[in-house]
Amino acid sequence: MAEESTLEQTPREARRTARLVRQIDAFGKKHGGVEANVAYIGERGARIVLVAPDGAWGDLVAPSYAMARAAVADAGVTVHEDFDGEFAGRVRTGPYEWTRMAGMQLGGPANT
Repeated sequence: MAEESTLEQTPREARRTARLVRQIDAFGKKHGGVEANVAYIGERGARIVLVAPDGAWGDLVAPSYAMARAAVADAGVTVHEDFDGEFAGRVRTGPYEWTRMAGMQLGGPANT
C-alpha cells in the first residue's frame, strides 16, 4: 500500500479527498483491484482514470492535481505516469463508448 499523502488541506478539501478515496476503493472492490493515472486538465483540475484488471474503467475529476495525487496515494493504488502501452491496453470499451466516440457520424447520442 502506498504511503498516505502529506498534503496540507482545509477541512473541506480533506472531505473531498476522502470522498475520492472512498470512490476509488469502491471501484476497486467491485472489480478486483484498480490502478490509476492522474492527468492535469487545466482550470477544471485533474482527471483520475481508474482501470481494473477485468478491463472495467472509470474516471473521477478532482478540483486540483494535488488533491487527485493525494487521493490515489491515500487509496494505496498503483499510479501510472502515462496512459499508454500495457496499461491503456487493459481498457475494455463497449457499444456505448463506441457510439459516443463516433458521435453523430454513426447516429450515436449527441454530445450535448
